[in-house]
Amino acid sequence: MKEEDTYVNLKKSLFVMMTLLLIVVLAACGGNNETNGNNNNGNNDGNNDSAVNEDPDNPFKVSNEEIDMTIFAKHPIQQKNEGNDWNDILIWNKYKELTNVNVTWDLIDEEAIEEQRNLSLNAGLPDAYFLSDFSMSDIITYGQQEVFIELNDLIEEHAPNLTALMEEEPGIRKGITFPNGKIYSMPSVVDPDFLSVRLAARPWINEAHLEELDMDIPETTDEYYEFLKGVKELAPAGDNTIPYGGTDIAELIQWLSGSFGVMNRGQVNTNFDADPEDDSKVRFYAATEDYKKLLEYVHKLYDEGLIDEQILDGDWGHFTGLAGEDSEAFSSYVFYEPKDFFGSEVGKDWTHMTALEGPDGHRDYNKVGPIVWDPANFIITSENENPVEAVKWMDNFYGPEGQEFYYMGIEGETYTRDGDDATYVDELLTETGGPNETAIMQQLTWVGAINGVLSHLYFPGGESNEPSMAAADDIEAFTPDEIWDRFTFTEEENDILSNKGTEVTKYVEEMRDKFIAGQESLDNYDKYVETLEKMGLNDVIDAYQEAYDRYQEN
Repeated sequence: MKEEDTYVNLKKSLFVMMTLLLIVVLAACGGNNETNGNNNNGNNDGNNDSAVNEDPDNPFKVSNEEIDMTIFAKHPIQQKNEGNDWNDILIWNKYKELTNVNVTWDLIDEEAIEEQRNLSLNAGLPDAYFLSDFSMSDIITYGQQEVFIELNDLIEEHAPNLTALMEEEPGIRKGITFPNGKIYSMPSVVDPDFLSVRLAARPWINEAHLEELDMDIPETTDEYYEFLKGVKELAPAGDNTIPYGGTDIAELIQWLSGSFGVMNRGQVNTNFDADPEDDSKVRFYAATEDYKKLLEYVHKLYDEGLIDEQILDGDWGHFTGLAGEDSEAFSSYVFYEPKDFFGSEVGKDWTHMTALEGPDGHRDYNKVGPIVWDPANFIITSENENPVEAVKWMDNFYGPEGQEFYYMGIEGETYTRDGDDATYVDELLTETGGPNETAIMQQLTWVGAINGVLSHLYFPGGESNEPSMAAADDIEAFTPDEIWDRFTFTEEENDILSNKGTEVTKYVEEMRDKFIAGQESLDNYDKYVETLEKMGLNDVIDAYQEAYDRYQEN
């Protein structure tokens, strides 16, 4: 193997590990609005004297006296084998010095996070949880049990950066406020101007294959179909030719959703969007005629051998393995930037697509995530004797100084500055000038651990590179004016969703794959809808409507 190939494969492995975090379609569930919040409703302000920041030269300082804090945190799989102990690493050592808060990290390997998190909840609470994969249902449950403290007043009084963000983007507050009106967690959020991250995987097409076929970049679903057919006939990779490939059929469905008039409020509330006839009502679009047309189109692609037949398996290894074996195999995909994936030599032949116009004139790009990346970035427990300082400790990461600190590190040690541009030092860069994640993880901890605000100004991941940002700029014109955040639910609603809702979602996914593969005829679509109704679909819709009504009121 050539040295360059070895380098590209290493880079690809690191890239794929990073994008595991970024391809998430986060699902919401759960809540309860009947029990009072925690007695720590901003009344326990800690030691007010120690909380005063008397050092204007140090914006991070949260206490005049040293305080101790234990924080339970997920150790991302990307960092597991890198030997980076957060209890002794540059970024957190420096932050301890700046804040006067001595954090002891209880790092838990990602594969054990659920089990260890549950153990900690029942036997020995930490002072706080950091990026510990709590669901919305978990948050409201432990909030109402007063295990997690209510943060409404604490945020208003001691988190000016987060408060400013919520005033600028009301969707953030909606995304973390439960039906009882209480907030129990501080989120990680995406800068509203950083659309590239919210798009996650996006469509790319091989320009060299377009040129060979004497075609322009497709702008309609019919043109895209003709391109895929042309590629199959052209067979640039012989028998290995796959006109469309990807990690999961859902990525293709979500990209095409805007061509068929569904998923019109973004992707996070699975199978639900706004009723086009009355946007005050939710619609279960996976039982509509528009959705049927979408499935008919994708089935045609699959039936004619224009889509990798193994895509329904959702096997990342299959997709990335084929790409590694023959970079000419794929002619289009919904994934991440080709130069990062294939290497610069092959990647230069690729360019992005935007939205395709569908058969009824729809041309929208609805595959967009919400501003709230993770509602449970930071949670303070009832064991914490210094909640004010804890809130301030986290709030630093919502300001520009904190964003730069977390993602870039320390000026002069991990990065240098030229005007407004911050660049990693050479030791943290690859040979091609990109971020060397292996080296970065010896100093910083952002890889696999998105914290605070994710901004293109400071985040050095693949979504910030020039091709990805250019794709986002062109896609933006086709995105919906409103993207929903996660809805929150009462205990009664959550019971419905945990039972009937789970069954409905599972059935929709099973039948989607069967319709696409031809294992079930789309002539039986009405029967599919009738089965959903028998499973309790109307109760699920009612639960979402109640949640949406509250969401609009917040």
